[in-house]
Amino acid sequence: MNAREVFRQTFSTLLAHKMRSFLTMFGIAWGIISVILLVGLGVGFSRDQAKNLKTIGTDLVVIWGGRTSAQSGGLAAGRNIMLTVEDARLIQKECFRIRNVSAELMRGIPEVSEFNAASRPVRGVWPQYQDFRSLTISEGRPMIDQDERDSNRVVVLGSEARQQLYPGKPAIGATLMMAGVPYLVIGALDKKKQNGSYGNGPDNTQLFVPYSSMARDFPPRTRRNGDTLPKGFINNLAIEVGDPDEHEAAVLQVRRVLGRVHHFEPTDKDALFIWNTMEGSRLLKRVFDVMTLFFGAVAIVTLCLGGIGVMNIMLVSVTERTREIGVRKAMGATAADISRQFFTESAIITVVSGTAGLAIGLGVCKLLSMVPLPDFIPARVVVPAALVASVITLALITLTAGMYPAARAAELTPIECLRSE
Repeated sequence: MNAREVFRQTFSTLLAHKMRSFLTMFGIAWGIISVILLVGLGVGFSRDQAKNLKTIGTDLVVIWGGRTSAQSGGLAAGRNIMLTVEDARLIQKECFRIRNVSAELMRGIPEVSEFNAASRPVRGVWPQYQDFRSLTISEGRPMIDQDERDSNRVVVLGSEARQQLYPGKPAIGATLMMAGVPYLVIGALDKKKQNGSYGNGPDNTQLFVPYSSMARDFPPRTRRNGDTLPKGFINNLAIEVGDPDEHEAAVLQVRRVLGRVHHFEPTDKDALFIWNTMEGSRLLKRVFDVMTLFFGAVAIVTLCLGGIGVMNIMLVSVTERTREIGVRKAMGATAADISRQFFTESAIITVVSGTAGLAIGLGVCKLLSMVPLPDFIPARVVVPAALVASVITLALITLTAGMYPAARAAELTPIECLRSE
């Protein structure tokens, strides 16, 4: 029996049992689609979360003063560590593993524009803070070194702050009264998709001014929790690590410098509170990697169940066509011919349905990438490894689902076949 005849008989058999063939092929196609979509969903979640975490800051470490838990230099434990702007300057000078650093001074200040009033958080920062905190300007210009050096009264608005204070009105060049002090609006930020923050909330809601201007016009209170605040007190330090792979060494270097100035041991974990976005990013990546692996395993199992369906259908087909097999063998068909006939049927079912599943899965991913989706729904990502796993699994299903029924059919003798009802 030549290949053309084998294919002709195969398609005749499939068309004779349309519903059964369709349902069997649907199981395989759905398994392939599940692999592509579920793995793509897991990878999409991982990438979106990593991207959103990047909006908080690039290789960011935020440091607050804590309370010592051990004696050091003859000083008792339990002392409050209060950071100052001089600490930021010292880190900038001595810590070679740190690329950028900025002091941060934060206050809630009432603001009044020509059109509206608000009471939003204001951050006094150094100009380089805008770069490693991913503050992207949509209108106007960012703060520059001259603004900090000259203590210029200039302000950059977060997207929500800009919308509230200047709703549908020009903001750049306007004068904003902040606690009665006039500040020139020089810039407004792009809206950030930010799933985390520190301090007083997301960047969209805040205003940013030069640190020197804020320290002069809106100095911190003189006391906190009964303690007198030191000169140049700041709320925290924001730091960009030079090499993310050496972030632990960079943080230890900062601990040593601050420990020398504030008289605590670098190993005293309670002396400083540290939020490290790189550690959070790595933990998040591990969580989503496990989730993606789980999704992929579920999808592969679904695909394998489709393969079991193909095997069952082929075994049923062998049983239904027992007399046909006997007639063919009686007319001279060999065991190889019978085996090849049934194996071809199962192979066509799996290959056609698998190809359809791949096309539909890729088409859905492409379609979803073109359609605007809510922020909480990630874009599906086509993962080459998922495609390779799907093709390999499909090939194994083709072999296992086809070989056993084909072997069963080939083992039947003409007499056994012709005796069956």
